[in-house]
Amino acid sequence: MPATATDLDQLTINIEQEIHVRASLEVTFESLLEQLGPENTNHEGHRMNLKIEPWPGGRWYRDLGNNNGHFWGVVQAIKRPTLLEFHGPLFMSYGAVSNVQYRLSEKDGGTLIKFHHKAFGAIDAEHRKGVNQGWSSIHERVRRSAEAKR
Repeated sequence: MPATATDLDQLTINIEQEIHVRASLEVTFESLLEQLGPENTNHEGHRMNLKIEPWPGGRWYRDLGNNNGHFWGVVQAIKRPTLLEFHGPLFMSYGAVSNVQYRLSEKDGGTLIKFHHKAFGAIDAEHRKGVNQGWSSIHERVRRSAEAKR
């Protein structure tokens, strides 16, 4: 029996956001790496201890110390300061895979970030419910961080 649209909705995440930052491309890109990596916090404000190896094939992972942690993904593409793309399970420790893409461009004397998160798999309902808010929170921290540095 073919999958229905409702079935597919339960198996996918498709988020698109635009973030306007009053800072240069370079400053915004560096703030993005910081907020996705060492400065990242969870919804309670606790550090996630995320690390990014900012080169093609580099890992994005949560470091719990003593060689423990969670693999989030790999850097699929990076073109400083205009593109950062990841591929992997991210925060989902089950059968799911994501593609996360940040495209940065100059706009109105600042930077426009176009963000896409597409995922497919057995996605938990709680994750589906909170993921948009989670990304929005990270993106707000990127904006504030970059604008504070300009």
